[in-house]
Order: sequence, then structure tokens, then C-alpha cells
Amino acid sequence: MIVKIARYIDAEGRRGIGRMVEPDRAVPLNGDLFGPHVFDGPAVKIARFLAPVDPPNVLAIGLNYRKHAEEGGARSLPTEPLLFIKATTSVIGPGDEIILPHSAPCEVDYEAELVIVIGRRAKDVSERDALDCVLGFTCGNDVSARDCQKTRDKQWARGKSFDTFCPLGPVIVTPDEIDAQNVGIRSILNGRTMQDSNTSDMIFPIRTLVNFLSHQLTLLPGTVILTGTPEGVGFARKPPVYLKSGDVIEIEIDGIGRLRNEVRADSGVR
Repeated sequence: MIVKIARYIDAEGRRGIGRMVEPDRAVPLNGDLFGPHVFDGPAVKIARFLAPVDPPNVLAIGLNYRKHAEEGGARSLPTEPLLFIKATTSVIGPGDEIILPHSAPCEVDYEAELVIVIGRRAKDVSERDALDCVLGFTCGNDVSARDCQKTRDKQWARGKSFDTFCPLGPVIVTPDEIDAQNVGIRSILNGRTMQDSNTSDMIFPIRTLVNFLSHQLTLLPGTVILTGTPEGVGFARKPPVYLKSGDVIEIEIDGIGRLRNEVRADSGVR
């Protein structure tokens, strides 16, 4: 049986962390998410799922699937992981809305991603020991404003970091419960499958990413690493397909679950 860990608000309005035992019920964790996992007590009813972790850093990898690199016109594959960073304020959870930003609403794209959740402080770890630093895996959507990324800014910080541009969830699955390097990964837009691949198509596998990143910066507990997206993203389609208000975008990874978010326009007063 796959163990799935969720952060949630229960029917009494209390925040908690627990092990899922039914689709809407969890046995609470006695202790800290990054300590020993002891689940006890009666199962509680979940009213709302939260992002499964509140990350101190959101790291992300570009061009890490062979077929995605090809669809984007890359003439050669990268020789080392391409790191970029998303603002932590971009993180939202299952069921939260993705907001099309007022300043860049027209070319907002989806990217299905397997997400690594770091479980302990990691610096200069070997590939052999890399998974020992991993708490588990979840689903992510690296939402991207392509006009900012590709033409207006010609760098990635703003286009990747608007508020709500990093949905995570619904649960964390621990490394001993899933072969995360060989699972199906999909994005589904309004019921239509847009991306349909397998994490085995990664250029740099999970162990390599943790090893590489830990030699560049300290990985703190709760850090999330978005590991790249497969082919089928919106900007590469002919004609392009971008998110619009009213859309429903879902990210599905076998063995983890499905992350669902609706899209709406920014209705804030300017």
C-alpha cells in the first residue's frame, strides 16, 4: 500500500499533517514532517488540502526531458542541469486558483512536473546517498508566462514567479513507496490530455539532480525541486495553447495522484 502524506485543514478548521487512509480522511502525524513519522489517533475528515509542504526554496530545472528539449528547438541537450528559482510566494495548493496576472495574462502556460521534497539538510551529497535526503515526491505545475520569459524580459525570474504560479500537491509519497524515476506523468486541460510521458525520459535523473544542486547550494528541509516537464506544453503547439480564465488544468503522476487547479483572470482593482 502506498503511503501518502497530506497537509490539510480539517472539518474543525485546524491545520494538520497526516497519512491518507481514505480520499477525504487522514490519521494525524504526531510530530514534525521532517522528523520520525508516527501517525496515531482517530482519522480526521479533511475539509481542504493545502500544498503538501511550505518550502523555504523552490528550485526548478529547465529542459530536463529529451522530447521537450526537441520540441522547444534545442540543437543539443544540456550538459548539466539548468537551474532556475521560483518565488516561494508562487506556491499554492490543490483546488486553489491560478491567477492570470494583470501585467502578463495572454501567454500563460502549463508544465507537468515531478517534484522532489527534501527531507533533511543536504550539502555536497553523493549520487549514491542522494535519495537519503529526499522526504518524498509530489505533483507540480511550473506555470509560466511565456511572453515575459522569452521576449519581454529574456530571463525567467518574473515569468516563473507570479503569485499562484507553483501549484503543488495533493500529497507526498515517500521514496520507498514509488519508483519515481519510472512513472507516467500527464497534464490534462479541460479534460484533454496535453502531456503524456514518463519520468524515465529525464536527461538528468533524480539522484543526479539532488547531487548536483547540493554542490551549488545548501538544500534545506522542505526545499522543493521541480524536475522538468515533458513534451506537449502549450507554447510548442501549433497553434499555441495558453491558459485562459475558466480553464481547469490537472497534473497527474502515477502513484501520487492528481493536482487540480482552476484558472481565472486577475480581477484586482488597479
